[in-house]
Amino acid sequence: MKNLQKGDKKLLNAWAFYDWANSVYTLTIASAVFPIFYEALFTDRDHYIDVFGMHLKNSALISFITAAAFLVVSFISPLLSGIADYVGNKRVFMKFFCYMGALSCMGLYWFDLENIYVGLAFYFLGLLGYWGSLVFYNSYLPDIAFEEQQDKISAKGYSMGYIGSVILLVINLVMIMGAEDDIARMKAMRYSFIMVGVWWILFSQYTYYYLPKGSKASGQKLTTSVVFNGFKELKKVWALLKDNIALRRYLSGFFVSSMAVQTVMLVATYFGAQEIEWATKEDSTIGLIKCILIIQLVAVVGAVLTSRASAKFGNIPTLIVINSVWAVFCALAYFIVLPMHFYVMATVAGFVMGGIQALSRSTYSKLLPETEDTASFFSFYDVAEKIGIVIGMCVYGIIDQITGSPRAAIVILAIFFVTAIFLLRRVPKKAL
Repeated sequence: MKNLQKGDKKLLNAWAFYDWANSVYTLTIASAVFPIFYEALFTDRDHYIDVFGMHLKNSALISFITAAAFLVVSFISPLLSGIADYVGNKRVFMKFFCYMGALSCMGLYWFDLENIYVGLAFYFLGLLGYWGSLVFYNSYLPDIAFEEQQDKISAKGYSMGYIGSVILLVINLVMIMGAEDDIARMKAMRYSFIMVGVWWILFSQYTYYYLPKGSKASGQKLTTSVVFNGFKELKKVWALLKDNIALRRYLSGFFVSSMAVQTVMLVATYFGAQEIEWATKEDSTIGLIKCILIIQLVAVVGAVLTSRASAKFGNIPTLIVINSVWAVFCALAYFIVLPMHFYVMATVAGFVMGGIQALSRSTYSKLLPETEDTASFFSFYDVAEKIGIVIGMCVYGIIDQITGSPRAAIVILAIFFVTAIFLLRRVPKKAL
């Protein structure tokens, strides 16, 4: 493990490389292969299953499980972030969640409807591992990069993630397309889950080799008071927000925007599988994966161009434009039915997805006050993001369950983006 100075090129690249390692989860498990695999399991069930004492639509069920996982993350992240900064072991916590998430992805190989609770548990823990590791990964940004470097390295991280995850998805796509029948195709998808776990663990080692352990804020041993110190730190951050108008107003806009963005990203494939009129089941599988590939490739360009736009026009004005595009996107999504429509929408989604993620993270980092307690501030950021996702996924799931179609839920997300635009416009112009 190397001890490199803040701003060192090797350190910045090593930090960004974790996006290369972990983004295969968001692409294969959250966005592409697993949603298609999960949908295929319900071919003879009319999309409904009896689980937890209820008769639930499959996409509503996965929305509620996802919301539950994010709720847990939002609760434990302040605990873990406070402990990490307090005892100085951010890297250890990041590793724990990384390995838990990767091993859970491998466990999805055994996902089936006969053992639905075990499968949902692996899905739940995989999501918990991914987002739990990001709490600590994001908190490293102001520690390893100077302010003028943060936009660029944040965008580079997302770009590397898109490229790396696309490479694995292309391999998975070749495996799935090469399958002779539906049984072989399902088997190929199961193998892709194992490949995600191996990829995630393997490539994360480069990041762990260079990342510092973390700044130790106290020489005391881990005690009960230290465990709950995370909540005290959150309370302290909340108090500081009262005096930081720019950061407070930005967070309110980010909260609503993230609520919608993350929900769209998490449900897009389920929407495409159920609402788009594919010619055959095979066309649906291949078409949806192609759409995800388009999103990832275009997102690389989106992340880079957004970084340049923010340098020229400012972070907040750029975010307002991106949220406007998202609002129009969701409104139009209500009407799409043909595969070609879905391909066009995927292109637009990819461009603005890459931009809004990278810029949201770096904007928050640049608005932070001078402090060494970065984990607690990023814990607050992550809690806001996760609670927003919980609300977004629950709204989507409830509407999907009641109406039997997710189209109305997509329109509600457009309203969220319009609200985010209004809130971001209230951020003082001199802030960024």
